[in-house]
Amino acid sequence: MNRIIFIGMDVHTTNFTLCALEVEIGGEDRVITNIKVDPDYRNVLKFIDNLKEKVGKSARFICGYEAGCLGYTLQRQLTAAKVECRIIAPTTMKVEKGGKRIKTDKRDAMDLAQSLAYKTCRFIHIPTQEEQDVRDYLRLRDDHQRASKKIKQEINAYVLSQGYKYDGKSKWTTTHIQWLKKLPLNDVQKEILTEYLITYEQLKDKLAAFDKRIERFAADKKYQENVKKLTCLLGIKTKAAMTALVETGDFERFANAEKYAAYIGLIPGEHSSSDDVNHMGITKAGNRHMRRVLTEAAQAICKGQPGYKSKALRDRQEGNSREVIAYADKANERMRRKYYRMIFRGKKRNVAVTAVTRELACFIWGMMTNHLERTA
Repeated sequence: MNRIIFIGMDVHTTNFTLCALEVEIGGEDRVITNIKVDPDYRNVLKFIDNLKEKVGKSARFICGYEAGCLGYTLQRQLTAAKVECRIIAPTTMKVEKGGKRIKTDKRDAMDLAQSLAYKTCRFIHIPTQEEQDVRDYLRLRDDHQRASKKIKQEINAYVLSQGYKYDGKSKWTTTHIQWLKKLPLNDVQKEILTEYLITYEQLKDKLAAFDKRIERFAADKKYQENVKKLTCLLGIKTKAAMTALVETGDFERFANAEKYAAYIGLIPGEHSSSDDVNHMGITKAGNRHMRRVLTEAAQAICKGQPGYKSKALRDRQEGNSREVIAYADKANERMRRKYYRMIFRGKKRNVAVTAVTRELACFIWGMMTNHLERTA
């Protein structure tokens, strides 16, 4: 049987620390070598060539590094050179009880090698370049959305600090903007508020342009059908549907809905000792972008009444198969009933919304894997 050598790579922009580890018969770990090299994939290839002289050319080498600043570049470079390389999700790596007392690059590289060897972690799905570009565009839009939210908070705080409070029903409407522009401020104060409002308007225009571009992505043959299906679910519009598709990639790599929810970090943590089992909040050990988008969608789901279907939702569902619509309707009613049932039992709103978010993730998995006869 060919030997398998696991190479943990602690990668930084300034250097790579490489640890070659072999798990021998009997379960003993043997560190073959542990070195630091300049940050170039060709140095990794040289390292592997040198190892072949020690362990034999028939040995199988499996490399791995944590997701981080290098993105998929190193993985793609090594894969092109016919070297197996995986990217490890940092939040899924096994953590020593009490935390690490000693942290060095060499120790981190060894931990990565052990995670590869014992599979005590999850690996990140490697998207195509096109999928990555669309995903990065959606993340760009989210970054600007957060900037827009922040500038709104800053405008509200500034106006309040000047002694003015808006008494209208809704903010950021045309009426609210006109009210801001007509405030009786002195010249410097008006200049400050004007600059704030210019930034707000610029971000608003950018977000509108981004949304149009995302609609064009969604109209592509590769995404169109799945986007149409996902938007049958409450709270899921084009942007959320596209985020689910490009952040997840291949839904079939998850054996069931529970594993998909775990990938997003939506399952409860657990701390057990002997017969005592304590359940904690959600792990948050997963894709935070997906978790944020689905949580926002769940917030919208929790505002309506069970069984009510708006005209906008009916329009989104039009053109889908009866099976898809029936599945979505069942999911929508179940999620809303779950929310109100938890609230009536005295659960905090955030807890109920999180539970609905998990249900939504499970229904998305069912929709994309054609498990339409099942529920989450």
